Amino acid sequence: MKINWRRTTYIVLDSILAVYLLLAITAFNKPEDKGQLCEEVVINISDESTNGFLTSDEIKRILVDKKLYPKNQPLKFINPRSIEELLKVTPFVNTAQCYKTEGGKVFIEITQRTPIIRIKSINGDDYYIDDKGGIMPNSKYTSDLIIATGYITKPFARTYITLLIDHIMKSDFWRNQIEQINVLQDQSIEIVPRVGDHIVLIGKLPNHRNIDRRSKEVEEFITRKLERLEKFYKYGLSQVGWNRYKYINIEFDNQIICKRNSAYNDSQHKPEAVEIETDSVSADSTKQSNKPAADNKPTNNQQ
Repeated sequence: MKINWRRTTYIVLDSILAVYLLLAITAFNKPEDKGQLCEEVVINISDESTNGFLTSDEIKRILVDKKLYPKNQPLKFINPRSIEELLKVTPFVNTAQCYKTEGGKVFIEITQRTPIIRIKSINGDDYYIDDKGGIMPNSKYTSDLIIATGYITKPFARTYITLLIDHIMKSDFWRNQIEQINVLQDQSIEIVPRVGDHIVLIGKLPNHRNIDRRSKEVEEFITRKLERLEKFYKYGLSQVGWNRYKYINIEFDNQIICKRNSAYNDSQHKPEAVEIETDSVSADSTKQSNKPAADNKPTNNQQ
């Protein structure tokens, strides 16, 4: 049998090259074989300046408490997977990656969970909800997040408040105008604006078992209510004054009912009706509600 020496030579050379590359990669990825110590720990929190829940010092403290902080430890004893698993179960961590380098460094890369609203329930619960519907514990963190108060259970917060806040956050105007959401005992929703000394009742959110159907109906409901309220702001309050009314009820689709502030209840301010397209606005309504006191509105950095 005739042997193709040229082909055989290529096969041998390719095999030698493959073995060399494998050994080189292995040596590069396993610096602990050299007996090195970890000389530096680099902790990067990608959104530290925006979310503010975690700092590098807090990550270090967590690792030190669990005896997993790698500084001055032999690289061969450092397990990046253990560090990642510990950090991933930390309440404010979204993702965590850890790796070693040949220069004796350990890198820890972290992203934080993103809070979208703070819940301060009448039952004493105080927590955040993130953009994935997860619950985050209360912390020293302060921000301009909208606060939801009142009769809020955790299932109601995850199922309905998240849908409401998601839609509000889509609008620059309403994201900046609304500072508080209040849930009444019958689960009707009130909103408290930043501008104007009044509270707005929008009614109950649509209730449906199907998640997609519920999401769609809530979005349509909120869109309809906020569009009507924006028209009332534009054609009503802008004319008579932002502090004229203390309670605005847009629960019903065919009318807006307002209750005046006491300063306007005198002989010089007779009851009036304002027409906004098909909506009638009654300024002399005395409808009461189980609502938060307008002069005790919480600030968004309330602890």
